[in-house]
Amino acid sequence: MSVLRILYLALAIWGAVHPMYYFVSWFGENGFDGAALVAAWTANDAVMGLSLDLVIAAIALILWILAEVAVRRNWVALLAIPATCLIGVSCGLPLYLFLRTRAV
Repeated sequence: MSVLRILYLALAIWGAVHPMYYFVSWFGENGFDGAALVAAWTANDAVMGLSLDLVIAAIALILWILAEVAVRRNWVALLAIPATCLIGVSCGLPLYLFLRTRAV
């Protein structure tokens, strides 16, 4: 495995673990309240801007994954879509790059 692929994998793991630490902490303090979570994501203009930035980036990433999978037939790369939706772009993008750079 190349150094670049190892870096992509390390970033995908970091992008899954580090944000989840904060989500788990938040859920520990506030419970599993989806409405409160959405309220936190829209608490002020700075947070709202960051939230929209991440949603737009996630949509662009998912479209890119679907377009490339249709051409390259690298079906395992579709795993990056649930990673993006359930964890975030910080995990989904490096995971996709890791899966994309493998020999097909």
